[in-house]
Amino acid sequence: MSDGALDAALRLMRAQAALVRRFDARLGGLHGVSLSDFTLLLRLGQAPGGRMRRVDLAEALGLTASGVTRGLVPLERIGLVSRETDARDARVAYAALTGTGRERLREMRATAEETAAEVFGAAAWTESDLGTLAGLLGRLGGTGL
Repeated sequence: MSDGALDAALRLMRAQAALVRRFDARLGGLHGVSLSDFTLLLRLGQAPGGRMRRVDLAEALGLTASGVTRGLVPLERIGLVSRETDARDARVAYAALTGTGRERLREMRATAEETAAEVFGAAAWTESDLGTLAGLLGRLGGTGL
């Protein structure tokens, strides 16, 4: 394999780290949540009824079930997410957005959209560039909205 592949991988990792820092700073400063918290809430917000089985949420986020549980605890503590059980099978656990969670998610999403616009809004990024980038990241297993 050429140095080009390693160079591309390292550039991607550094770019990802820079984006995470930027989103964490904005979301944390304005809403008290991390980018990880936001992506978890966003995925729940996209689910029917604003709720998902925890195991499905873990799969959708590329996390372990215990990783999702650790991520949900602080969100439950501050009232953005609640834990629900299945009426037919008590072994099945759901995570659900609360009313407050839905409202706060709308605010967080606006902040995230502003941050993304700042990153990609420069004249150097065309819609075609963004489409190409999204497609290339998809080939690596990245998922978006």
